[in-house]
Amino acid sequence: MNHLTMAPIPSENGVLGDDEREEEEDDSEEDEEEEDVVEEEEEEEDEPRLKYQRMGGSIPTLLSSDAACCIAIAERMIALGTHDGTVHILDFLGNQVKEFRAHNATVNDLSFDIEGEYIGSCSDDGYVVINSLFSDEKMKFEYHRPMKAIALDPDYAKKTSRRFVAGGLAGHLFFNTKRWLGYKDQVLHSGEGPIHAVKWRASLIAWANDAGVKVYDTADDQRITFIERPRGSPRPEILVPHLVWQDDSLLVIGWGTSVKIASIRANQYNGTNGTYRNVSKSSMNQVDIVASFQTTYFISGIAPFGDSLVVLAYIPGEEDGEKEFSSTIPSRQGNAQRPEVRIVTWNNDELATDALPVHGFEHYKAKDYTLAHAPFSGSSYAGGQWAAGDEPLYYIVSPKDVVIAKPRDTEDHISWLLQHGWHEKALAAVEAGQGRSELLDEGWGGCPFCVGSRYLDHLIVERKYAEAASLCPKLLRGSASAWERWVFHFAHLRQLPVLVPYMPTENPRLRDTAYEVALVALATSPSFHKDLLSTVKSWPPVIYSALPVISAIEPQLNTSSMTDTLKEALAELYVIDTQYEKAFALYADLMKPDIFDFIEKHNLQDAIREKVAQLMILDCKRAVPLLIQHRDFITPSEVVSQLLDASKKCDSRYFLHLYLHALFEASPHAGKEFHDMQVELYADYDPKMLLPFLRSSQHYMLEKAYEICIKRDLLKEQVFILGRMGNTKQALAVIINQLGDIEEAVEFVNMQHDDELWEELIRQCLNKPEMVGVLLEHTVGNLDPLYIVNMVPNGLEIPRLRDRLVKIITDYRTETSLRHGCNDILKADCVNLLIKYYKEARHAIYLRNEEDEARVKRSDGRASQATERPMSMKTMEVKSKTRGGGRCCMCFDPFSIQNVSVIVFFCCHAYHMNCLMDSTYSVSGKQGKGAAPQQPVSDYDEYDNDDDEDEDDASSGVPRMRCILCTTAAG
Repeated sequence: MNHLTMAPIPSENGVLGDDEREEEEDDSEEDEEEEDVVEEEEEEEDEPRLKYQRMGGSIPTLLSSDAACCIAIAERMIALGTHDGTVHILDFLGNQVKEFRAHNATVNDLSFDIEGEYIGSCSDDGYVVINSLFSDEKMKFEYHRPMKAIALDPDYAKKTSRRFVAGGLAGHLFFNTKRWLGYKDQVLHSGEGPIHAVKWRASLIAWANDAGVKVYDTADDQRITFIERPRGSPRPEILVPHLVWQDDSLLVIGWGTSVKIASIRANQYNGTNGTYRNVSKSSMNQVDIVASFQTTYFISGIAPFGDSLVVLAYIPGEEDGEKEFSSTIPSRQGNAQRPEVRIVTWNNDELATDALPVHGFEHYKAKDYTLAHAPFSGSSYAGGQWAAGDEPLYYIVSPKDVVIAKPRDTEDHISWLLQHGWHEKALAAVEAGQGRSELLDEGWGGCPFCVGSRYLDHLIVERKYAEAASLCPKLLRGSASAWERWVFHFAHLRQLPVLVPYMPTENPRLRDTAYEVALVALATSPSFHKDLLSTVKSWPPVIYSALPVISAIEPQLNTSSMTDTLKEALAELYVIDTQYEKAFALYADLMKPDIFDFIEKHNLQDAIREKVAQLMILDCKRAVPLLIQHRDFITPSEVVSQLLDASKKCDSRYFLHLYLHALFEASPHAGKEFHDMQVELYADYDPKMLLPFLRSSQHYMLEKAYEICIKRDLLKEQVFILGRMGNTKQALAVIINQLGDIEEAVEFVNMQHDDELWEELIRQCLNKPEMVGVLLEHTVGNLDPLYIVNMVPNGLEIPRLRDRLVKIITDYRTETSLRHGCNDILKADCVNLLIKYYKEARHAIYLRNEEDEARVKRSDGRASQATERPMSMKTMEVKSKTRGGGRCCMCFDPFSIQNVSVIVFFCCHAYHMNCLMDSTYSVSGKQGKGAAPQQPVSDYDEYDNDDDEDEDDASSGVPRMRCILCTTAAG
């Protein structure tokens, strides 16, 4: 059971949870009280279903000099009846709107119509008064006996009949209707004692008397049912029955300690073929008791609560009982308990119990309390929750107090969880969407029960910093100010590093200071250096300034706390701050593989001057081209010096070899001062490249190189050096005696162009028969084999001499045949090219002016008759007249005199077109009398150079256009 406090609550009412019972001196009773306290604490763990508030406004003033006795609720207002006979019309805040002094005695009951336009009241003065709330209309009916209950027709304002029912101590239930001649009362029932309560819903009227509860249907004009008064219930004048319509068909009855729920339904009897049979009116409605149970308390009021019930319970004391029932004078000894509001199911399962600290409860009896509820749509109730705005309101009336109760919403549920320290459940409720999302925000409406703030504070107190940090995105969300406050709070607690991974960088974006403080906190905590690096890489650089963080890290550079991770983070910060040289230095120390891309991206060629060894160690394949490319910035001497100094860190001689080799290939003279060193490096790391180097370089000492080659037993290199030193015979001896390669010896001698060296070669080979044979095979073309054969001593056995001699002769013949064949091919090519040149030289180029085009077109007919086969000539239009002293070789006139076309041959002879054609006709006529007359030459500019042109001309009988002078000379 929950002992509740309500605002405002006077201090004289005691502290929450006080039961205000007198303490006894007996020790056993004290133990029992302690057990009761423990039980109460356990019961307090149950969450209440309702929340309560005293009605303010005009209520305290009205009840300070009067006492409330009844209440009625309409959709827009409240009516409160008092003992002095006044009906007060109030708004829902308790402010008085109107006042009707309708009676001279206690107002026993009030009733609104469904529209809330009329209020009916009855009193012990025997009157029933109906007042209009929006006009001066007022009806007053006298019944001469105290009236205890009244109910207006729900459609009282709509209908002209102005119906209402009322009853009292006379035992008559009056049904008043307005007719033509005025108002008329009809007695619906009488003879079973006073009428204690009456309720009207739709067409059904329910009332209670000493015998029980009856229901009357105004639509059928008949009584439907009778529900007997519960046995053992107190007399109605001590504890009146309570009737409530839950809906149009459910009637809730609370009487004494008994609760019954009656369901009224209409019967329909179907006949055959879908027709209805005629039945009597008494059988048209049927009443079922769907729920019934007994309580251990007196029912001072009852109302529906969704699919449950709200009961205003009065707990009887030890002296209560038959004494109470028989006495009409209430006890004023001040030992009554607080009234309780209980929520029970139809099976009497208690869901919640709340004790109300109403004013003066110590002196009140069960009849002094009244419970009324505001009408609501029960259909909006689902799963124990009401839709917003559809929650029912309950009004608990005592003589000096009016308490409002309404269902607790999810925000009340969350607040209750927070008050009891169940922050996880509160957070789960908010995340499940049960409450307004603003409850998560730390600064929501100044709410002291904010889930976010309370939960984080709770976790901080419990030292669960990591869990608190992980929940910040959910709890703080888009509030930048809340985020900043918690960032600085974590920083104050020296726990900021655990919050950094959850800090937002956008939506919301915090102030620069918040991010800088976070990064500094990571930098000063060695265990969080990895987090610092990942944070610097993931956070956008625009949200903070790198300088404060750099200033916090730089003092650690030369200390033991400077880890590689912190160095990398510092390098990243240098990049953000555009200090690329410093960043490069750190990257080089850290041996980062992507440093070469970094150098190229930021043009840091100057910065590599001091980091040659690191670059070579990191990736020599990329470092060497980089150093070679920028050898103007960092000279070879600097590179060699740094690599020699780094001999303890790496194999510097190998790196020197790679660098000097690449340098020599790029520029043979760039590192000439290191060529002596390079000879030794080649001998150690790449002997195959030593000989090409020796042949290419002129900047090494031959004696020193020769010593190196002797130590490494490099024979070919010794031969080359000896040859360059002029010791050719010694070199030849090395080839023959140590290499044993006669082919190499022949090549060496051949390169020296020294006949004496040939004799030396032959002389040294004579002692070795096998070499003599090989020498015979390889001297073809260099030395006469007969010379060697003649020098061979008689009797010297040469292996395979016969075969080798045959091979020498065969090779000689083959070589001779090849030479003859090559000469023939060369001669044929020369002849063909001369013939081709001669033919090209005989071709003419036709030059003409633009003015000749018309004339050429007119002569097309004659030209086409002159030749049956088109002659290939390329048109070359001369845009200007021939220059200078060019003259025609026929008429010797300058080309500029006659405005005619010009024919130019590759032999440099030129003719007027007309002169050349006339000469052609004359030559043709002399060749034979039977020849067909020649046609003018067609407008072709250049003749084909096909090899078959002469044959085609001969077969067709068409003469070619030829240079007259050259043709005559040829003839």
